[in-house]
Amino acid sequence: METIGALDHPVPIGTTVNCVACHSTAAGALQSVPFPSGERISGLGTSAVCSVCHQGRAWTGSVDKAAQGVEDDAVSAEISFVNSHYLVAGATRQGTMARGGYEYAGKTYAGPFAHVPQFSSCASCHSPHALSINPEPCTECHKGASEFEQIRVSRQDFDGDGDVAEGIADPIATLHQLLGQAIADYANEVAGAPIIYASSSYPYFFQDTDGDGGVSEGEAQFPNRYTSWTPRLLKAAYNYQFVAKDGGAFSHNPHYALQLLYDSLASLSDKVAVDISSLTRP
Repeated sequence: METIGALDHPVPIGTTVNCVACHSTAAGALQSVPFPSGERISGLGTSAVCSVCHQGRAWTGSVDKAAQGVEDDAVSAEISFVNSHYLVAGATRQGTMARGGYEYAGKTYAGPFAHVPQFSSCASCHSPHALSINPEPCTECHKGASEFEQIRVSRQDFDGDGDVAEGIADPIATLHQLLGQAIADYANEVAGAPIIYASSSYPYFFQDTDGDGGVSEGEAQFPNRYTSWTPRLLKAAYNYQFVAKDGGAFSHNPHYALQLLYDSLASLSDKVAVDISSLTRP
């Protein structure tokens, strides 16, 4: 049985991705990749080599293990934040096949997000060397869209604003913002310790020592990391981070992202005032 995330030979500290990472015999022959869940996904084609790194470092089971044996709303000093890592696009794209987001028990989740054949691989959208993306080819089908964020893939009103023409990125951003506020409310009202989020500072969630709701000088430092976790809060925060760290979730797998956000909001709404009545789960 293979060990997920293990290296088969020593790698010096400071080593970076270079040409041979993608342009080698082994990379060219790669067709399947194991994900943190232990699921080996095959048929990836040229996207296999990208998925080796862009898959995150955690999954649903990582969060369940961290919260094991603790009641949903009990604060435990034994719980630490589980970080999905900042390279999760490969997991997002596979949806419930990889289970990179936290998937709530009893819920169903979207599988791999299928694009048209000519845009079905990572490199068909992303320039492998420049990492740039050109939206022009997309406008052959998505008329009038000058930016990826303007593309709509469903006519459902997921965020309840009445606009079903806005890009799918907008409802994702709306639910993500609502989840951030719900996390803050839960931390205050249930966990009893204010929380703040800093997107560029590990481990991302910190104690709001001055209670102003924002990241003040000196707060986003490891010694001030958030420590009043409950299982319910951990699961919601994990999904908040997972979606935050895939800036292209609206293209990689929009329905999976919306499902993770909606279910996290629904869970928190059991304990704090979160109105999800106008929201629609894909």
